[in-house]
This record gives sequence, structure tokens and C-alpha cells, in this order.
Amino acid sequence: MKNLLGSSVKDLENVAKDYGQAAFRGRQIYNWIYNYRNKKKNIDQIEVLPLDFRKKLKDDGFKVSELSILERNLANDGTLKLLLTTNDNENIECVGIPTEKRLTACLSSQVGCPMDCKFCATGKEGLKRSLKASEILDQILFLENEMNRKVTNIVFMGMGEPLLNIDDLLVSIRSINEDFQISQRKITVSTVAIPKMINKLSAKSFQILGNCQFTLAISLHASNQKIRETIIPSAKNYKIENIIEDCKQYVKDTGRRVSFEYLMLNGVNDKLEHANELSNLLKGFQCHVNLIQYNQIDEVEFQRASQKNLQSFQSTLYRNGIAVSLRKSRGLDKNAACGQLRQNTKVK
Repeated sequence: MKNLLGSSVKDLENVAKDYGQAAFRGRQIYNWIYNYRNKKKNIDQIEVLPLDFRKKLKDDGFKVSELSILERNLANDGTLKLLLTTNDNENIECVGIPTEKRLTACLSSQVGCPMDCKFCATGKEGLKRSLKASEILDQILFLENEMNRKVTNIVFMGMGEPLLNIDDLLVSIRSINEDFQISQRKITVSTVAIPKMINKLSAKSFQILGNCQFTLAISLHASNQKIRETIIPSAKNYKIENIIEDCKQYVKDTGRRVSFEYLMLNGVNDKLEHANELSNLLKGFQCHVNLIQYNQIDEVEFQRASQKNLQSFQSTLYRNGIAVSLRKSRGLDKNAACGQLRQNTKVK
């Protein structure tokens, strides 16, 4: 299969010339693919192209989209969650999170996830495979088409561990930046943290992208190693102190601050002693903490922290000189937690 999604203008000009067409036909394909107003993404529906050219491309196996929609869930707050099916009949999720001024796309990088974080539904069935760059990008097209507006921000916080699919991740970021015209500074890559991969991410970013301007977000969720191993089994392979040291090096290499995601779990990591411990762990380098309200799922026993504990935790970090914000959950009424929609569909 020859997927045109993710191809540069030059790539598509070369495709056109290979078929005896003028180079501008390649630019027409490019403009058609990345214009969110064009709902028709099949090759034979690119109406600006001559019919015989479209037929040749289609007959030779060229495509724009490899995914199809299995289910749509629209929450009361406008958050849209899509369950998409791949060509090999696997299911992945993506989410569109709208505000008045922006539309954030939460993208998956793998089918399933090998990390088995205890608070997450995605890892319950393990990893099936990693997604190709075209499958990652296709999620953006579907969200733009369904929500009838341009995606402005990207977060790799959906299904999967992005750093275990690092090459396709960076190829997709290149296209997001150059083809979808979304600045790297509006892209966030979220990772549980894999040994040696934070350094590899920055090095390969400079190789593939020429720079490293996107935000790195570490799913820390704990103030010490013991708690982290309890909720993230893979943490036993990567000490929390080593993660912080690698993040400090990342800041030096890229000039970009690191974000730390901290899911507030009632009675697990939400006490003031944890806030002070986290402050001591993170003080002294350029970082930011995102406190996250927990999206309850049926498969696990964790409960969201109380509003009182959230506010006290946030205030303690702030007093200790740590940049902190509270990220509210979206789509609570429509299975918005990672992996919920996919898993519920399998149960059906």
C-alpha cells in the first residue's frame, strides 16, 4: 500500500511527474490532503485532478487514509472521542478537545500499550503493534473532518508509549509541523520514561527534525520510587532519580523545560508529605508540574483525589517554588480515559 499522507510537497510533485503529469498536480494533491475543509480524502475523490490520473493512482494502490471510524462519542463539554479501525482490524482511539481558541488532538502512537500502568485501561490487553506515521497522522484528519475545524495543538497522550515508536513518532512530528502547519511548540510528547530513551529522543529529534522544540512530558505520578513502582510496574527498571537527571540533561540539550504529569490518586500520592517530597525532587531546574484529576475507570480501584487535597497539593508546590497547574479532566461522561472506548467495544 502506498499512503500519500505524510508526503512532502516535493514527494507529491515527484509522484505526479512519475505519471507524466505536471508538478503542479502534486501540489494540488498536497493542498487537498491537508485542507481540513475537504471531507473527501479518497484518491478518486480529489476532484481537482484529471479523472484518468486519479484512476491510475487508485489502481496502483495509492491511498490517503487507512483508517475507518468504528464509533464516535461526543461528551457534553464538546470533547469528541473516536474509535478507529486499522487495515488489520485493530482499534485505536483519538480525542479532540475543543476550546474557543484551539482544538487539541490527543493521538495514539501504538495499538495498546506494553507499560501496564495500573490506573490506565489501555495496557490491560498489552501491546499489539506500533502505528505507522501515516496512521498517526490520519487521526488528525478524522478529528478535523468530524469537528469541522483545524487542529491547533497536538498531545501524544493517547494509547501507547511514544518512545517505543520513536522513528514513526518523529516522522509524524515532521509532517505535523511542516504539512499541517502546527508549530513544534504546540506539540507535547508524553512518556512513562524508558531508560536511555530520553537522551535518544533529543538526539534523534535534531537528526530528523533539525531541532527539538516540542514539549517533553514525563508521566511521573509519584514523589518517590516506592509509590511509582506500585502504580507503574515498569518503573522498577528506571529509578526516579535517574529520570530526573536525564530530564535535566534534556533541558540542557534542547533549551526546553520538561513537564511532569502527576495523576492525583486518593490516598496513594495526594498527601502534603508527597507534595513536599516532589518539590525536593524537582527543585533546581526548568520544569513544570501538571496535576491531573483522575478519570475513573471500572477496571481498577483507584479513586480521584478530593478537591481539598488537590488544592492543598497545588498550593504546597507553589509555595515551594515549583511551577504548577491543575489540568481538569474532559469528556467524563463519554469514556474519555485512555483505552476505555476500545475496551468497552471489545466487551460488547
